[in-house]
Formats: sequence, C-alpha cells, structure tokens
Amino acid sequence: MKLPAICVASTPVSIPHTAPPARQSRCLMVTSLALPTISNTTQSWTGHQSIPRLNPLHPPLVCKRTVSLETPAVHHHNHQRALIMQRKEYYRYHQVWRKPFYGTSSEREEYRKELREHLKRQIEEKRAGLKLQLASKVQESEYLREVDRLAVSGEREERIQHSRAMTLYRDENKKLMEQSWRDRALTRSLEALKERELLRHNPINWSGTLK
Repeated sequence: MKLPAICVASTPVSIPHTAPPARQSRCLMVTSLALPTISNTTQSWTGHQSIPRLNPLHPPLVCKRTVSLETPAVHHHNHQRALIMQRKEYYRYHQVWRKPFYGTSSEREEYRKELREHLKRQIEEKRAGLKLQLASKVQESEYLREVDRLAVSGEREERIQHSRAMTLYRDENKKLMEQSWRDRALTRSLEALKERELLRHNPINWSGTLK
C-alpha cells in the first residue's frame, strides 16, 4: 500500500561557535533524523475510504527495523485516524435524528413518509407472519384431527376384532361343553345298561329273599 508523504522536520541542534574549545569538545554532534514518509491522512482521504492504521514499530516504506522507527509521525497518523473515525461516527449518529427536529419542511415530510412506509412494512410483515402462523396452526390441527380419526377408527376395529374373537371363543367353548355333556350322558346310559345286564345275568339276591 503506497501512501502520500508527510514531511516531518527533524529537530536541529545548534552549537555556538563562540564557545571555548574545551566546552566544544564535550558536546556531542547530533545528526538530523530522517523519518519515513507517512500519508497525509487528514487531507487526502475521503469520507468513503477507510484509513489504515500504522504500526509505530514498523512504519511504511522502511525495510529494516531499528529503535528509532517509533516516531511521532506514526502516532500522529494513528491519532488523526482515530479522530476522523470518531467524527464520522458522530456525524452518522447525529444525521439520524437531525432531519425530524432541525431539518426543513420537505426533509421532515420525507422523514414522516419514510416512517410511515417503515410502519406499513412492519404491519405487512407482522400480518404475513400471523397469516403463516395461522396457516401452520390450521395445518397442525388438521393433522391432529386426522391422527385422532385414525386412532379412533383403529380402536374401533380392534374392539370389533376382539368382539369377534370373544364370540368365536364363546361358541367353541359352548360346543365343547355340549359335546362333553353329551359324552357324559352317553357314558352314564351305557354304564346303567351294562349294570342292568350284569344284574340280569348275575343277580345279587339268588334266593329271592330280598324283596
């Protein structure tokens, strides 16, 4: 990213020439500090562009890192960037309520129109949501009615099948009992006939004294 340059003057150091030689020998010579070129943030960036934040320890267009790279120019750039972003946010925030209170009549009317359109849109969205909710409830109620109908018809079929099974069971038991009764009566009649035959051939009272 290539940014426009900011010229930051280095701090000059002046050594008086009238000083004695011994005093001059104790003074250190300070060379001018050449700072890296940094963008002019407050002038060149428009409202729709985002200002990049610079790292004070890694200024742009400088390859080698040294201790002297953390310069006031980078901090000034970041400070101006923060101020511009705050100014943009304040402007956006105040533009929201500026029209209905301090705007012209046409702006206030436009704001009221937008507000009415927004309320109409909200009403339509709420109506559509209620309609969908009602349709889903109707569909759910129809589904539950169908499930209940199937459950009732299934229970009725189960009762019918159970009644038929119990009727068949009763009829079979009745047949078995009647057959048992008939077999028992036939057995008793056969035993009685056999006893009469035995008594006829071998009577108990041979002498005829028991009458």
